[in-house]
Amino acid sequence: MRPSPYERIAEARDRRDEKRRRRQRLTVQRRDGVRIDVEGRWLTGFCSNDYLGLAQHFAVVGALQDEAARTGAGGVASQLVCGHTEIHAALERELAEWLQVPRALLFSTGYMANLAAIQSLLGEGDVCVQDRLNHASLIDAARLAGCRLRRYPHGDAEGALRQLRAQPDGAAVLATDGVFSMDGDQAPLPDLALAAHVEGAILYVDDAHGIGVLGPEGRGSVAAARLGVREAPLQLATFGKALGSFGAALAGDADLIGHLEETARPHLYTTALPPAQAAATRAAIRLARREHWRREKLLGLVLRFRGAAMRQGFRLPESLTPIQPLPCGDDAHAEAMSRSLREQGFLVASIRPPTVPENGARLRIAFSALHATADVDALVDALARARDETRRRIGSAP
Repeated sequence: MRPSPYERIAEARDRRDEKRRRRQRLTVQRRDGVRIDVEGRWLTGFCSNDYLGLAQHFAVVGALQDEAARTGAGGVASQLVCGHTEIHAALERELAEWLQVPRALLFSTGYMANLAAIQSLLGEGDVCVQDRLNHASLIDAARLAGCRLRRYPHGDAEGALRQLRAQPDGAAVLATDGVFSMDGDQAPLPDLALAAHVEGAILYVDDAHGIGVLGPEGRGSVAAARLGVREAPLQLATFGKALGSFGAALAGDADLIGHLEETARPHLYTTALPPAQAAATRAAIRLARREHWRREKLLGLVLRFRGAAMRQGFRLPESLTPIQPLPCGDDAHAEAMSRSLREQGFLVASIRPPTVPENGARLRIAFSALHATADVDALVDALARARDETRRRIGSAP
């Protein structure tokens, strides 16, 4: 007898219940910079990806409102039909100029852009070599492309080289996050570029969490590593993190981008990004490029947090990006710490498997240029109280 999908759903839900891994969404009622109104209570948020604090900037919001008044709220058609407007073209040109690459191509989300890149470049008989901690969208992209997926130990460029050498047939893409979303550390891009060059592979960098934050003018991980389009022919830039907007783009070698424009299914068969959103992103890019103080302040906040947290006895992985993970070990400790912080007025997400490896549950603390030094100091004090409370309740804590 054919199994019922509903039975499978119930069984999967029961397994999540046993491991206390049910997921529930919070409903945010209002947002004011880093202050978040959740269920009628204002909390200081340390879980947003609005790293530069641009999501509510008057110039970004104003650009969105002005363009919406002219062109409306939607993209109305795919880019190949009649959804590609002058504002889209201007954004692609400005993005390419900023990142110092020949071309850029817009997508609705970073997830779709990753699917597009891998599926358009690889197929059966090819290989995609990836860091073991890459974002889920890169893993899904390789599986949907039908190519062989090979993964190397996190940050291990020699491991990447071994995987490439073990798969000598077919085309190859070496794909990595630039900044890893759950660990906050950076990929060894120069070494990976060398491995890709030696084995004739394309290096593809998903720089969702590096764009706007790292490198000269905030050009991201590739620029910070002093690599150009020859060494890293393709990179992903998302707009919904440091740029505070929405959407994404693939940027890089002109021939690669031209191929994607004509063949990438997530580009061809979906409605274009709303022009108003493209206008907002253009405004955000200009702010990110010229207002260097945002990156400088962000780094200062990160260093202040790391110093204070370590003085309190916390052990932190190496990361100088706005993503600061605090390892908690098991799920119960991570949940207890997050709950205690919320009771003290702070919103910090607990991250549990399968998003992170088993026994790798953590608090993912994310900083914004909108945070004040007093916010950082208060958070560290709250973390210490949460740790002590967790120890009393359920034993050891980070």
